[in-house]
Amino acid sequence: MPLRRPGQQMRNLRNGSRTMATSIRTNVSKRLGGTRLGTRGQPEESRAAILKAAVGEFAEYGIAGARTDAIARAAHVNKALLYYYFKDKDALYEAVLEQVFSGLRTRLVPVLESELPPREKMLKYLGVYFDYIAANPRFPRVVQAEWTRSPGKQSARMERIAREYFRPIYQKLVEVLQAGMEAGEFRKVNPMDFLPSMVAVIVFYFSAAPVMKALMKVDPLSAERIAERRAFVLGFISAALFAR
Repeated sequence: MPLRRPGQQMRNLRNGSRTMATSIRTNVSKRLGGTRLGTRGQPEESRAAILKAAVGEFAEYGIAGARTDAIARAAHVNKALLYYYFKDKDALYEAVLEQVFSGLRTRLVPVLESELPPREKMLKYLGVYFDYIAANPRFPRVVQAEWTRSPGKQSARMERIAREYFRPIYQKLVEVLQAGMEAGEFRKVNPMDFLPSMVAVIVFYFSAAPVMKALMKVDPLSAERIAERRAFVLGFISAALFAR
């Protein structure tokens, strides 16, 4: 049997290692559906993972303290891919706000445009709003970070959010209140006072959840507590609004 020269043996060993590594990568890729999360081959999944991680980071640290490397790490992507989808941290925050408010509008507007009587429509609205926030409990803290930012880009962004999301919902809610008051179903209330208070009853609970957990030694976001809170919110607002 002829002896092989050492150089030839090393080349054969390297080639064999490359073949094995390629085979392993191919098998792993097949098990993961052909492409890896964190590559451009799965744009929707990668973008969704980045947005989900960004919600957590912005809720915890605000836009000033949030770090894109932490977001990329939590999303299991590299920073280059994050910046491929979002040009900078501000653009990523803008996309998170868009996700929060577009999701809310998609769920609430059909309720407000339905043919339900005022009382039923209001109860349905409250339940849908509560359920959306309960399913995304970090959203209120993400949005609060925008409210407290210094003027500048914030002003233009808030004007756009108010124009595209808040104003249409607010106007439809005012119509529901007016219809209910005219029908004798609702007490006479000033929408400018009542509607912000109504939203606060839903949202503040989730904003304060970390504090409540530390003070009361219970999980305010447990399924049991969420169910209890939902019933309280609907009962509390009904007592404040519905005519006896």
